[in-house]
Amino acid sequence: MSSAEWSEHLDLLIRARTPLIWVRSTEEQRVFELLEQTCRRLQHRLCDWNFISGLSGVLNQEGLGSRQPMAVLQWLEQLDPSTPTLLLVRDFHRFCDDPGIARMLRNLASSLRSTPHTLVLCSGVWTPPTDLEEALTLLDLPLPDGTDLRALISSIASSSGNALTTEVLDALARACSGLSAMRVRQVAARALAKRGQLGIEDLPEVLEEKRQTIARSEVLEFCATETGTEAIGGLDALKAWLDQRQRAFSEDARRFGLPVPRGVLLVGPQGTGKSLTAKAIARSWSMPLLRLDVGRLFAGLVGASEARTRETIQRAEAMAPCVLWIDEIDKGFGGDGRSDGGTSQRVLASVLTWMAEKQSPVFVVATANGVEQLPGELLRKGRFDEIFLLDLPSTEERRSILELHLNRRRPRLNLPLETVISRSEGFSGAELEQVVIEAMHLAFAESRELREMDLILAAAQLIPLSRTAREQLDALKNWASSGRARPASIATRNEP
Repeated sequence: MSSAEWSEHLDLLIRARTPLIWVRSTEEQRVFELLEQTCRRLQHRLCDWNFISGLSGVLNQEGLGSRQPMAVLQWLEQLDPSTPTLLLVRDFHRFCDDPGIARMLRNLASSLRSTPHTLVLCSGVWTPPTDLEEALTLLDLPLPDGTDLRALISSIASSSGNALTTEVLDALARACSGLSAMRVRQVAARALAKRGQLGIEDLPEVLEEKRQTIARSEVLEFCATETGTEAIGGLDALKAWLDQRQRAFSEDARRFGLPVPRGVLLVGPQGTGKSLTAKAIARSWSMPLLRLDVGRLFAGLVGASEARTRETIQRAEAMAPCVLWIDEIDKGFGGDGRSDGGTSQRVLASVLTWMAEKQSPVFVVATANGVEQLPGELLRKGRFDEIFLLDLPSTEERRSILELHLNRRRPRLNLPLETVISRSEGFSGAELEQVVIEAMHLAFAESRELREMDLILAAAQLIPLSRTAREQLDALKNWASSGRARPASIATRNEP
């Protein structure tokens, strides 16, 4: 929902004489400004209350109800209906556990329906008491969209005496997607203090503000991406599929009738490049990468997990287009929902519903080491565009991976690789990287250049996962071979 749609919905609720509206947001100032616009459109009076300052916006009543939340509710209840009033109360959720306050709110939910007055509660995460849930109408305030951000940045730039060109304004607005209005103002204030004006030079500052904002969320992590899909050895079928999906984000694809790509599930043993692929997708597509820590979604307080899930989805959609990486999704959603009172099942249901219905360009990349714990509803079509199996690399893929790591660490060194390739069957990509690193340690310890024998010795010393967890890998291959997943490698598809 855009800010304009939100405002229209709020207008409708007020005209319909909705008595109690809970605006779920931590952006108090932005909520106040939007309510001011609403009151101008509907010719209402806007009053504001907080615990310290009391009531404001009413002549001869300034400070009423300071440190007395019940007093401001009584004032609203007795207010003359000849002056339609919108009363914003801040942090009022902190008093709703009081039986008297809760009872008064329920009384207002009934009495205000016959008056043109509306009570608006503004707060962030809150689980209302059961007896208040029916009385409250919830209205989530989305983060500023592109139109809001352009208007805000343009206003700040004009106030500083330096108007922005359309190109710079659009670039800054795109960069600020996912930030609250307060965070945008902070970035602008630092830029004005440093250089006296806003400009394209502020993009690194915006990126850093995004990193800090995501870090404060505790659930999402803003990941740096250094290499694209060209740094991945093998996986040719997956790379070709990703190239198709990248083009499907364009406006030409919309005009052609294609929907926005939903995402991909990468399944495979450890070390086959699932995490590297997630990072490479974001880099190749020039999109920010957000990593979702599923374990941190499950907070201790009742209702907090669901609230964090909503906040995470809202944050990801506000930063779109972006890549949302759900790492080891099998560990986060593969447990028994009965052990946590059904919290994991409710969170999973919220995520699945969003994945199936989302229209925003958020590409979900989920990774899993196994499928035996994944719920069936996560694997059905419609959640992901495709499921890929990242198997152990084939002969040619092992050659590609070894050459990639050797060229990265010892460029211009041409070593024969046939022997180490033949002796590394069953090695994962991560294990092949360790072979190269261990061989370099052997050479460095003797103060000489890397040799073929070093690679052979390093491979002989490593025991691959394919030997220690053979049963698990065989079960995964059998599951994928039944048509439930596509092989990520063309070589794997052609091998017997």
